Amino acid sequence: MSALSQLLSGGARRVAWGACSPGRSLLDQVSIGWPRIQTAGKKINLDLPVLNEDELEEQFVRGSGPGGQATNKTSNCVVLKHVPSGIVVKCHQTRSVDTNRKRARDILRKKLDVFIKGEESEIVKVKKEAEWRKQEKRRKANENLEKKKLFKETLMAERGET
Repeated sequence: MSALSQLLSGGARRVAWGACSPGRSLLDQVSIGWPRIQTAGKKINLDLPVLNEDELEEQFVRGSGPGGQATNKTSNCVVLKHVPSGIVVKCHQTRSVDTNRKRARDILRKKLDVFIKGEESEIVKVKKEAEWRKQEKRRKANENLEKKKLFKETLMAERGET
């Protein structure tokens, strides 16, 4: 009996797929019996505004960038405009029109949230926190460099005196 069939039949409590640390599995059983997959990284649940399809204008234009003739001939770049706010989003991240449409809508929802809420938006707060962490890390690195310089100077001074 395979690990998946044991899990589905309810016989196994923990099933480990792939490499993971001892005592932890990538696939855990929750209380109701359905598996829950643990994902790497943080997922932030944002309260983003809902897009009304009547308020959107969607165009498909030819993409540009690397890919040569394959991207220059196909119109898989999505330009999405939210008419009431005037926000325009252009998405050409993949070769798939459907994927670009979904991603453009996600980007538009985030931009619309920032447009509506301003500084109170969760997206702005997360970006500010990330920027603060980056500056704090840079400040600590500079402090460590200064400490190393002072240590070397005192060490050289002690060697020169003795």
